[in-house]
Amino acid sequence: MNVLTKPEEELIQKEFENLILNCTHCESKTDQRLIRKAFRLAKEAHDGMRRKSGEPYILHPIAVAKIVTTEIGLGAKAVICAILHDVVEDTDYTIEDIENHFGKKVASIIDGLTKISDVFDNKSSLQAENFRKMLLTLSDDVRVILIKLADRLHNMRTLSSMPPNKQIKISGETTYLYAPLAHRLGLYAIKTELEDLSLKYRYPKVYQDLVSRITDNEKKRAHMINSFALPLIDKLENEGYDFDITGRPKSIYSTWNKMQTKNIPFEEIYDLLAIRIVFEGLEDVPEKTQCWNIYSIITDTYKPKPDRIRDWVSTPKANGYEALHVTVMGPEGKWVEVQIRSRRMDEIAERGFAAHWMYKQAGKGSSEGLDGWIKKIRELLENPDSNALEFLDDFKLNLFASEILVFTPKGHIKSLPKQATALDFAYEIHTEVGNRAIGAKINHKLVSLNHILYSGDQVEILTSDSQRASREWLYYVTTAKAKSAIKAAIKAENKDRIQKGKKLLEDKLNEYNLKPSGRIFKKLLPAYDVRTKDHLYSKIGTGIITLEDLKKILRKNTKNKWIRYWELQFTSSSKKPSTDKKSFDPAYSGAHFMIRENLDDTEAEFSIAKCCNPIPGDDVIGYRNQDGSVVIHKGKCPKAIKLMSSQGNRIVPAKWTTHKILSYLSRIHLQGVDKFGMYNNITTVISKELSVNMRNINLVSHDGIFEGSIDLYVHNTKDLNNLIMNLIKIKGVDSVKRVEKIED
Repeated sequence: MNVLTKPEEELIQKEFENLILNCTHCESKTDQRLIRKAFRLAKEAHDGMRRKSGEPYILHPIAVAKIVTTEIGLGAKAVICAILHDVVEDTDYTIEDIENHFGKKVASIIDGLTKISDVFDNKSSLQAENFRKMLLTLSDDVRVILIKLADRLHNMRTLSSMPPNKQIKISGETTYLYAPLAHRLGLYAIKTELEDLSLKYRYPKVYQDLVSRITDNEKKRAHMINSFALPLIDKLENEGYDFDITGRPKSIYSTWNKMQTKNIPFEEIYDLLAIRIVFEGLEDVPEKTQCWNIYSIITDTYKPKPDRIRDWVSTPKANGYEALHVTVMGPEGKWVEVQIRSRRMDEIAERGFAAHWMYKQAGKGSSEGLDGWIKKIRELLENPDSNALEFLDDFKLNLFASEILVFTPKGHIKSLPKQATALDFAYEIHTEVGNRAIGAKINHKLVSLNHILYSGDQVEILTSDSQRASREWLYYVTTAKAKSAIKAAIKAENKDRIQKGKKLLEDKLNEYNLKPSGRIFKKLLPAYDVRTKDHLYSKIGTGIITLEDLKKILRKNTKNKWIRYWELQFTSSSKKPSTDKKSFDPAYSGAHFMIRENLDDTEAEFSIAKCCNPIPGDDVIGYRNQDGSVVIHKGKCPKAIKLMSSQGNRIVPAKWTTHKILSYLSRIHLQGVDKFGMYNNITTVISKELSVNMRNINLVSHDGIFEGSIDLYVHNTKDLNNLIMNLIKIKGVDSVKRVEKIED
């Protein structure tokens, strides 16, 4: 039993009293009584427990509670939850015990913070499930997330006591998830510290080098702030402003990140310093007006850079951030970024939505951004079938740091991440609008669904009742909401297709007085080149399998054929059995990778190489990546030939199976005599007679001759050859050839 020493007891009591002294909104006797009660319970529950550093465990929840109140600004209830956040997970106390002592709300928050210990299937991740469970309480109380961030921040501050492998793991997950989460909630100070601490443990030498360089610049930085501020101080005071001018050095992580992304040395980073002017708002004058007045004073003194004005006062960021940024030419011939904020704006910038709530209660500000974000997360959580890791990836998409603001036809603003497309916007409006989208009008100009949007665009979505979501759309979108909706639509459609196929097969078998059985499926699966019953039903439901030869297949004695089929599926050409999992994958038939039309899952089993764009019917080979995925190349593709010569052990022969639903991009080149109505004749043959979808047409005419290319989607080489034969029959068309390499 680890008994506390007298100095440790004194330290624990001192830290707790310091917490009480600095607690925000904890003045009432009831609050203080409950906090002391929580402390006594946690101290007793964690009695004898120590952290990796050797210090008493109870110091950790006290430190987390202190972060919650002093750095985030939450009140008594959050402090109680922070003190108790590990009690249920690490001790014999239950959620029911917490509820009996502190009520339902505290118990609900603690439940969200408590890691689950159930055993999950090996395709999932305990960490991902823990995070998902925590988010399930988000729609009720965002304090779950805020306390979790405080917990992570204290763990990062004390990470030196952990072994190096744990340091790397925890730092990586902090950079990937927790720092963007803090940013999304507007907790700039916490986000910055999490990123800096992650860098410290991931790349310690790089971190120390940058700390030294930034420290060396400190005197120079102080001199620059003074020389910049002096001409402004008198002017601002004469206007009656009460203000502070400070210099904010660029964070260590931001400096390193810019060096990596821009591929530049430390000396070439010119925005290492930003000047911040924080003013006390004047009564009866709107904050926005005061920001622009200060902007006017600054630009009367220093020349602004026109393309570097950022107005987040008129339209705040999605995380609640409000400020006016301007970059001006400083006194030493260097560009200086100036951030103009009121005291309220500064509170929100540093402490996020917790400060938003405080000002909202005082009749100022709004938490609409947070409410909208929580609504999106709630929608994401509504899909109970999603895999935990998929959910984590989708959730990450909602933590976008850079955003754009676009307008609906009626002038309403929608916030989306950078690189969002027209299809993302459609799903942002409504799931059904997304599922039925066929195109869009951007600023009254017709564009495709994968068109990338920019801030200020006005977007109108065009829909059709006959349109359906397709797997290809997953490559068009960036937002979690859109990806989740598309996957759900594909699954729903596939379910309908399976039901339809099942009924068709049962009806057909009924004609022969038969019912579906294991014996019948043993004949049908290999005959139709499918792996499962659902795969068979799906192909029947889509019309790929017509069942015209069903009677013939059922009459066959397929015993020997069946054995041969499964020998092909599960044996390799070598004498020694292979331990490679792909050798036992039903996608492989003997030595061949079978390229199947995957209608049952939202993820494809293979990918098509962009360098040669093979389509079903082409002679192809597969290249197996390190992660086991297979990339399909044409056999004569120069890149494939190079891979065969340099990495022959990764090459697998490949064969196409029947492909009648999924379409593949192909390009044809046309040349001929330009005649009146020629273009119309060509497009009529392609779209009306052969029902082929075109993606792009690029035909030009000069001196009575036309030539150019058309990009279109075809199912296989047979369809493409048929199309070429029909086009060559058009009077005036001289040649039609397939273009082997497609370059965008």
